[in-house]
Amino acid sequence: MTGFPTGTPDELELHLRWLAFLRGAVLRKAGGLTDEQARWRPEGRLLPLLGLVNHLTHVEWRWIDGAMLGRPTGKTDDEYLPGPELTIAAALAAYRERAAATDAAVRQLGDPATPARTGDGTDLRFVLIHLINETARHAGHADAVRELLDGTTGE
Repeated sequence: MTGFPTGTPDELELHLRWLAFLRGAVLRKAGGLTDEQARWRPEGRLLPLLGLVNHLTHVEWRWIDGAMLGRPTGKTDDEYLPGPELTIAAALAAYRERAAATDAAVRQLGDPATPARTGDGTDLRFVLIHLINETARHAGHADAVRELLDGTTGE
């Protein structure tokens, strides 16, 4: 987890700092829960915290390993509502591992203008802004689910 991002003239590092900050918000909202709590959904609405963490892990994987590195990726039907085999502890560990892999790949790519392998004009800058946006949206979603679950508010 990381505190509020500081400025830097290095564009990639600036994006990574914001992404780390937002990941930290998701990790804080999903941390300290039982598996049952992590699967809870208010009246079957919204996504459970477990599903949010699992989804964000896969989003980074698809965009970095897939779009940027050209590796095969995919999406499964249970990404948002994973089965009983995925625990919250395992999901949080996978999210942290994915974050480290994403950060390492971004630093290795090095240039924000590096084109994605999708051939549609997307570049690393676009991918990072998309990941920041996706993580921010789901961090807010996680805030709402956690508050409805047990009243936890704040960072």
